[in-house]
Amino acid sequence: MPHHGNEEEHGSSESRRDAEQREDEPQKPVIHDNRKVDPKTGQARHPDQEHHADSGDALSQAEDILNSVEVPAADSVAQSAAGAAEAEELRNDLRRLQAEYVNYRKRVERDRAVAGEMAVIGVLNALLPVLDDVDAARQHGDLADGPFAAIATKLEAALKTYGLVRIDETGVEFDPTIHEALIQQPGTDIDFDTVSQVLRSGYKSGDRVLRAAQVIVAVPA
Repeated sequence: MPHHGNEEEHGSSESRRDAEQREDEPQKPVIHDNRKVDPKTGQARHPDQEHHADSGDALSQAEDILNSVEVPAADSVAQSAAGAAEAEELRNDLRRLQAEYVNYRKRVERDRAVAGEMAVIGVLNALLPVLDDVDAARQHGDLADGPFAAIATKLEAALKTYGLVRIDETGVEFDPTIHEALIQQPGTDIDFDTVSQVLRSGYKSGDRVLRAAQVIVAVPA
């Protein structure tokens, strides 16, 4: 369809209509991302570098990046070395304290065990005269039967649980560490000093001799 009229006036009217439509449309807000950390890459943003990236070439960008990198000074390196040395010294001190604590615990446990053993030995030594009376009563036949015989048996059984061992064997080789020779007499058919009779029983607890047994020793003729 042929257009009648002035082309310039027609174009101007269309431009005015477009401008009026843009004015009527709501203006969209402009958001500027000023965050210093890129949410996508997680890297720090440098506004100066972005500006140069838009206006300069790759060489300029590389120079800007290199210039922005902070090289640690000699003082900082020295401080880091001093901090590492101090940390190592603290670790060595901690190791020494740990070793001392372990040794302390072992010493305390050992002392506690020795103290408990000495307490038991003290009780056993206090009861040795009672055991001597029990042996004397048994030899005289007073503990053959009856309530006292049962009490004596229970007492001896209870003391065995604490490691008390009686030394009263005969026919064995004389041992001066557990025997006390009161009498020596010649023996027959023996090649070494032999315990022929026990006059008073001895006792030991573990490897500790509480009292040596008093014995008569038969010696080779």
